[in-house]
Amino acid sequence: MNTEVYIPDYYRVFERVVNGWHLKTGKVFYKKLPIDIDFNDFELLYGISKQQIATELFRVAGGKAGYYLANLRHKQYHYCGQNPLDVKKKLKSLGIGRDDPMES
Repeated sequence: MNTEVYIPDYYRVFERVVNGWHLKTGKVFYKKLPIDIDFNDFELLYGISKQQIATELFRVAGGKAGYYLANLRHKQYHYCGQNPLDVKKKLKSLGIGRDDPMES
């Protein structure tokens, strides 16, 4: 099962587990900036703290276990489901990604 996704830098995937929230870390594969930036410094990049993000994610589905998607630039939060592939489905519903990378 391939759960690899490519998303804009302002989207983050979180997983709700029994003891809190886990940020699903990724790798930057393209960067236009000439300086190094910590892409997990949400306060610097988006003006929002990790606590505020956790609160907003909790509000989306009442803290239900599973995967969540956060658009930190526009402060939009989505519950995806309990399966990692649900993240891909949610991204596609938001117009991000496609089944076949060769399709236009």
